Amino acid sequence: MDQIQLRMMELSYNGYYCSQILLMLGLEAQGKSNPDLIRAMGGLANGCGIAAGPCGTLTGAACLLSLYAGKGLDDEYQDENLTYMLRDLGAWFTQTYGSRYGDTTCESIVGDRTEIRQRCGAIVAETYAKVMELLIAAGYDVTVGK
Repeated sequence: MDQIQLRMMELSYNGYYCSQILLMLGLEAQGKSNPDLIRAMGGLANGCGIAAGPCGTLTGAACLLSLYAGKGLDDEYQDENLTYMLRDLGAWFTQTYGSRYGDTTCESIVGDRTEIRQRCGAIVAETYAKVMELLIAAGYDVTVGK
């Protein structure tokens, strides 16, 4: 188990959800913290509060990509790579987890919730690795924010 996975376990133990964990890891990689953003990310958890909604790991990962490549100030522009990274993320997530669990909704992925910790932990870790792969391939230094 590597440091990232240990940190994910610690955050989960402390009550953070998948979407929050992904953004906390991204912010920590940049040497930042933003409690307001992390609180807001909680709204994506559990399928946006309705289990039939999209998996919070997928939506959180999309937000993590946008943290690096999105628009945040009047004088900024969204990086043209964001659209392609989001498309690649969505296709990968659908192929990897949608095909395995029948859909990419929280409800489909967690099922009867008996294996939620193991299942979701692995999905968050693999998705974080995929986001880092996409960012690095697009030329981002993941230790530097926008």
